[in-house]
Amino acid sequence: MKTTITYREFADAFRSSDTYRNNFSYDGLFALFDYLEELEESTGEEMEFDMIAICCDFTEYDNLNDYNEQNGTEYASLEDLQFDGVDVIQSDHQDSVMRDTGCTHSFITQNI
Repeated sequence: MKTTITYREFADAFRSSDTYRNNFSYDGLFALFDYLEELEESTGEEMEFDMIAICCDFTEYDNLNDYNEQNGTEYASLEDLQFDGVDVIQSDHQDSVMRDTGCTHSFITQNI
């Protein structure tokens, strides 16, 4: 038995959690929810909402410099990061940003 949750319920669960409320920004939660819904559609498999697993599996970074500092890397662009097999999740309004000059906006990666 599964229950379908809306974006609002998804976001509210994070925002009401003392432990996980600061894991993702508002835009990050929206992008992550869309990503997970698209993943369900593409695989044909429903997933259960597990906030702890989501927080273990995904990390939001302020920008590419933040990612590089936290991971000891020196990526010049998100394309370089993706080329190395890292899934990068961005909100819709960030797709138009010139990513080849470096990432100056937040994004989420799936932890390996």
